[in-house]
Amino acid sequence: QVQLVESGGGLVQAGGSLRLSCAASGIIFSSNANAMGWYRQAPGKQRELVAAITSGGNTNYADSVKGRFTISRDNAKNTVYLQMNALKPEDTAVYYCHAVEVISGYEYNYWGQGTQVTVSS
Repeated sequence: QVQLVESGGGLVQAGGSLRLSCAASGIIFSSNANAMGWYRQAPGKQRELVAAITSGGNTNYADSVKGRFTISRDNAKNTVYLQMNALKPEDTAVYYCHAVEVISGYEYNYWGQGTQVTVSS
């Protein structure tokens, strides 16, 4: 059973930084057949992709966070991180860890429980 456990959310002032962590279990973290990412959902808005990283380290970012957020992964610790700098009030949302794994041609998606990030102005 795949489990994703996020940590690191909280309240921070605009311009500050936070680092989110997502510890994964039940998934072959270093496999070429998976990718990890962070999504967020603000009140009244759809969930959106923030950043993603493949097992090989290729990354993808939403335009709104480019240059401010950095996604990384430690395959030895089965953990993915999201370093968030220069935070803005519009970054306030629940942040969800996501994993996708392809097995025998089928795509399996997994989600963490979410962690709240609040940026005050």
